[in-house]
Amino acid sequence: MNKDRPAQTANATDAEERANSRLLPQLEMMARALWASPVRNTLFLFSGSIFFVVAASAYGQIRLNNWNQPFYDALSRKDFAQFLDQLGVFGLIAGALLVLNVGQRWLGETLKIKLRQGLVQDLIQNWLVPGRAFRLTNAGPMGVNPDQRMHEDARHLTELSTDLGIGLLQSSILLASFVKVLWGLSNNFAFHFDGRQIVIPGYMVWAAVVYSGSASLLSYWVGRSLVDRNAQRYAREADLRFSLVRVNEHIDAIALSAGEPDEARRIQMDLMAVLAATARLVTGLTNLTWITAGYGWFTLVAPILVAAPLYFAGNLSFGGLMLASGAFMQVQSSLRWFVDNFSTIADWRATLLRVAGFRRAVIETDIMHDVENHITYSTGPAGEFDMNDLQISSPSGCTLLQEKKVQIKRGERVLIVGESGTGKTLLFRALAGLWPWGSGTVIHPADEEILYMPRTPYFPPGTLREVLAYPKPTSAFESKACSDALARVGLERLTPQLDSTDRWDRELNEDELHALSLARVITHKAPWVLIDEVLDSLDDTWLERAVDIFSKDLAQSTIIYIGRTDAHHVFSRVLHLIMDPTAKKLKTLGAAPAAPAAPAAALATPVAADSQKP
Repeated sequence: MNKDRPAQTANATDAEERANSRLLPQLEMMARALWASPVRNTLFLFSGSIFFVVAASAYGQIRLNNWNQPFYDALSRKDFAQFLDQLGVFGLIAGALLVLNVGQRWLGETLKIKLRQGLVQDLIQNWLVPGRAFRLTNAGPMGVNPDQRMHEDARHLTELSTDLGIGLLQSSILLASFVKVLWGLSNNFAFHFDGRQIVIPGYMVWAAVVYSGSASLLSYWVGRSLVDRNAQRYAREADLRFSLVRVNEHIDAIALSAGEPDEARRIQMDLMAVLAATARLVTGLTNLTWITAGYGWFTLVAPILVAAPLYFAGNLSFGGLMLASGAFMQVQSSLRWFVDNFSTIADWRATLLRVAGFRRAVIETDIMHDVENHITYSTGPAGEFDMNDLQISSPSGCTLLQEKKVQIKRGERVLIVGESGTGKTLLFRALAGLWPWGSGTVIHPADEEILYMPRTPYFPPGTLREVLAYPKPTSAFESKACSDALARVGLERLTPQLDSTDRWDRELNEDELHALSLARVITHKAPWVLIDEVLDSLDDTWLERAVDIFSKDLAQSTIIYIGRTDAHHVFSRVLHLIMDPTAKKLKTLGAAPAAPAAPAAALATPVAADSQKP
């Protein structure tokens, strides 16, 4: 039984992945997202307006098609007066259709904007649920390049969906309108074969169905691989874009190491992958063009060929022939919507697969890890931070505290040490509620703010005042508190720039960035501060200043420091972190038991995830 379990789990996972990649479940999920969107009523309004305009355009097309018979009959009779009258009728019909076409274009383009607003807002809101975006980065390939899926893929999906949707609606209405016309023109047609008369009611309708149906089947057979080829291309394009952004963000370190040739080689590899995926797509599109272009050229004469038996049998005048040809053209054009748009449909399907798959992963990211137990988070009495039997599961093993029962009181200075590779950053994330996989309990003090200082500080784009206040509004802090905090950490030169907007992560060096992070702690005066290895990289001057701040400015705050430091005299207690490589490891699978949501208190201040994995 146990030997079969991995295979059964894999089969169940594969079956779930296949089910989630099907069209209808994806459409249902995206429809639910848009239904819950604040722009839902606007989408309904624009969709209804487009339906009205398309229906009015279809009526105009019928009137224009009916105009063919009297116009061409006037030409055949050389009736100049009737010819001029029909030109006037044409001007009225064409003018009305022009207005409708312009209105349809405006409505369609505006609908794209509203549709994108609803979709991207939904993705961002679900992605930025506290702790979820971080967990998604550890959920496997689906967490790679989320910016590409929410920006470029979402934009492309909404534009394709609008264009294809309006085109399908237009084709459906025109088909329903012109089938009746075409059926009436060919309803009484009879073939004479071998002395017998064969009556085919609606002969031209059936001819259009056969003609367009054969084209659709051939297009599907030849072009069905385009969905996967488009998806592969978009994935490789995202990899290339990520490589370019990564190099740009780390160009200083690359230049110092003279690593430009190596980075160029890596980018070249990503570029070649993009070109290879695009070449496969080009091959598929070329093969499909044999079908679409071939039927397109034959369509120039197909209506005349189909209507010719009626004309030569004397059932149609020359004007009637043109009327029938126009009606046949409209019917088969509507039926050939699938053929004409197959490459676009494949592109849309591939984009939907990426966006819908990303949204599903975002929503289900809390259940992406196959581990039975999870750390229990709760709140306890104010002034107490408890850790009981804490074990943290990771792909490399299990990180745990040697001390089984730990209670930290308000005002204490606690140092947590461990050998390299024991998972100090992993512990930091687990205590913050970002990494809930493992066992034991973490009890945060109720209604008390906890500030987190990761190894790599994060500063949002904006003014220096906003950086110090983050994530609270600037109105929560007086200007004097901000300037005093800057002066305390040795950054008084930045005080005149409190209301200046800049990329502070690029303007300051590493020690100054940590000092600015410490200035934010002073500004907030949080009762609890959890620090991940920040002191380890500071030089003696900055370390001495930080220790002095802990002793004076943050005398009433509890400091929990994870890492190695020479300032042992600051801390009243030392806890020990160890690694158990024989314990159950964390495995990422398609589905797993649900992880509990992190408590709100643990996420009072977001943690900027550093680039190193635990």
